[in-house]
Amino acid sequence: MKGSALSNVPESSQSIVPAHTRHIHILGICGTAMAALAGMLLEKGFTVTGSDSNVYPPMSDFLLELGVEAFQGYRAGNLDQFSAPPDLVVVGNVIRRDNPEAARMRELGLPSASFPQVLSSVFISGKQSLVVAGTHGKTTTSSLLAWILESAGLDPSFMIGGIAKNFMKNYKVGQGGLFVAEGDEYDTAYFDKGPKFLHYQPRYVILTGVEFDHADIYRDLDHIKSSFRKLLDIIPDSGALFVYGEDEGAIDVASGFRGTMETYGPEESGCDWTAAMAEPAARGKTRLRIAHKGTVLGEVETPLAGRHNMLNTLSAVALCATLGVDFNLISRGVSLFQGVKRRQEVRGVERGVTVIDDFAHHPTEVRETVAAMRKAYPSGRLIAVFEPRTNTSRQKFFQNEYVTSFEEADYVLLREPPDPEKFPPDNRFSSRQLAGDLRQRGIEAFSFDSTDGVIERVMVLVRPEDTVLVMSNGGFDNIHNRLLKALAKGA
Repeated sequence: MKGSALSNVPESSQSIVPAHTRHIHILGICGTAMAALAGMLLEKGFTVTGSDSNVYPPMSDFLLELGVEAFQGYRAGNLDQFSAPPDLVVVGNVIRRDNPEAARMRELGLPSASFPQVLSSVFISGKQSLVVAGTHGKTTTSSLLAWILESAGLDPSFMIGGIAKNFMKNYKVGQGGLFVAEGDEYDTAYFDKGPKFLHYQPRYVILTGVEFDHADIYRDLDHIKSSFRKLLDIIPDSGALFVYGEDEGAIDVASGFRGTMETYGPEESGCDWTAAMAEPAARGKTRLRIAHKGTVLGEVETPLAGRHNMLNTLSAVALCATLGVDFNLISRGVSLFQGVKRRQEVRGVERGVTVIDDFAHHPTEVRETVAAMRKAYPSGRLIAVFEPRTNTSRQKFFQNEYVTSFEEADYVLLREPPDPEKFPPDNRFSSRQLAGDLRQRGIEAFSFDSTDGVIERVMVLVRPEDTVLVMSNGGFDNIHNRLLKALAKGA
């Protein structure tokens, strides 16, 4: 079905997306979402090529396995390498207007579109779109939602910002009528500074919470709230909103919503959908009692730890139940969920020490993750290792907020942010300052200029039954494997 998938695009995109596209070239193809889009387009029968500034493993291996030609570096000549120009160029949000390949694209007059435009018009159109949005919990919630639907036999499509272990990938082109989209509030492209989720044709939306983040995109909390309000404004009358009822930001955003809305929260919250801890549960599992408007529907058992994951699970259960999925099938799906890579992921156990990888970077995420791991691994000490790496966390916006994020840790090891010169000196986050503030609260905390220093201190502190929780939204210099190797050697 080459070329046919783009013939039924929304009117707003018709002028820039050709009706009979065959060859699609992707700028920024090694990004997680863009590489996934390449895989989805190939499954639809398109020819896909691309370029990136750094074509290296694991994404280069992934693309090579797919058979995608990926050029190293952005050059104007890349678009002249083909027997005929690409029918469409997909422009990632990492691409600046002055990018030489983007400039050549415009010079040649090639049709162009953003990642969310193509995802929406090729894969979401004609399906019921289930969008998971919010400052926290999107990846876990959307992965669980997709898996419950999959295990119930509904064969959904999805695009998620992390690798869902049940699928071992972050996308799927299903034959069913549902599409699960992780609703990213980040901007779309250099020619479209609105959030990506506005393109996803939402029918059902989960709003997990709204806090300030992405300081490189949003001025303040009110600015980010305005984007979420725009998302809610395009939910049709036939759809519904599920909002975390104890989050002030989310409730404020939803206050003007006039469609069908249901809240969710812990049992004591009085929300429409509630979850409460139920006993007993198998080792490593959490049993939750689910109720809707006071009526208990049953129990689910999840491998996910922490209060935040109780809420993530509840929201996915609520949406699936609203779609008419039998509760027994929902419960089965929850119990079989394997989680998401880099979300509370156990990377290994050496000499009785457990090393865990987590994506947490916002102060709220760090606090919830640390608390969850303290409860999940109570027998030893908890060593929390944190690298501020996002554009927001490397600035001083949350310098004071992080002080209360590590209360449950026995030790806190902080790396200084990478590339500090990107921000002016008076606006840089300081791990040294945070370590000092934590020590004043009675928490043993240390800061380091290098990852080597972090590893050396872990090896001095650690003993059997301890847990090392590593939190970063980046690779953190492969610290997880390096720690495991050092532990195995006993050095």
